[in-house]
Amino acid sequence: MELLFAVLGGILLGAVAHVVVPWRRTRGVVVGPVVGGIVAAVLWEALTWAGWPYDGTWIWVVPLLGAAAVALVVEVVLGRRRTAADQAHYERSVKQGV
Repeated sequence: MELLFAVLGGILLGAVAHVVVPWRRTRGVVVGPVVGGIVAAVLWEALTWAGWPYDGTWIWVVPLLGAAAVALVVEVVLGRRRTAADQAHYERSVKQGV
């Protein structure tokens, strides 16, 4: 049950990352929530296998902060890469006279 809550928290933090980071129109809407949910699930499972207690504070803090950080990084990287690729495509199109 705790895994479900950790994943839902990661999904919510990924959704917040999607809204907070610019370049919203250059990414898919579900990229942030999916990345946040997956990272939270993987970190939660890794920490439970490491023996961290379910009722401890740090087993909640690490997956949620990790999910938020990774979702933010992915959103920024994808936004910048897409903007650069669109600009390069536009310049090639103008150069070719299309």
